[in-house]
Amino acid sequence: MSDFLGDDHRTLQDRFGTRRLSERIEQVAVNDRVGKADRAFIESRDMFFLASVTADGQPTVSYKGGEKGFVRLLDEKTVVFPCYDGNGMYYSMGNIANNGKLGLLFMDFETPHRLRLEGTASLIDDDVLLNSYPEAELLVRIAVGRVFVNCPRYVHRYSKVETSPYVPREGQATPLPAWKRIVDLQDVLPPLIQDKVAKAGGTISGHDYKARLRKGDA
Repeated sequence: MSDFLGDDHRTLQDRFGTRRLSERIEQVAVNDRVGKADRAFIESRDMFFLASVTADGQPTVSYKGGEKGFVRLLDEKTVVFPCYDGNGMYYSMGNIANNGKLGLLFMDFETPHRLRLEGTASLIDDDVLLNSYPEAELLVRIAVGRVFVNCPRYVHRYSKVETSPYVPREGQATPLPAWKRIVDLQDVLPPLIQDKVAKAGGTISGHDYKARLRKGDA
């Protein structure tokens, strides 16, 4: 058996009588590289959930969105996606720089369908691919460890309404997010962002920003 599942998993499987089922699923569904069908699914997605691990071992999850196809397969063992401007914490990126262990969950809420990908990542800032991603600050390059499809029976069906206007696009200016206009943040914003605040309509209060959030206007 592989190291995919450990003793604690087996204990629970034995408790509920699913050890043989688990072993069969691992044999037929868990791969160490991305096949053609899974590649097509991944590259058709415009969002995914990213799990990373902090330096003290705390797992955390974030949402990553972009244009359809912003996650790319360089080959069956290598995945890349961009790091765009965020809140300045570089939380997931710092986790990658520390240990690189990642889990990615790709979802289709309309079909539904879901796919897990696990691997070890590194941050790339001089890759030739970086220029092909408008406004990307870094690229995340993942060495694929495991890929497997999950049963979608508990996935609720949702329909996409629209693509976020904040997703960077070639030849199109990306609007400034409203939270960067909050007056209490102006003294700590990078100078380049400070210059954009006036063009976006000036500062707003934290109260105004919360009111925008409640209306769905970020």
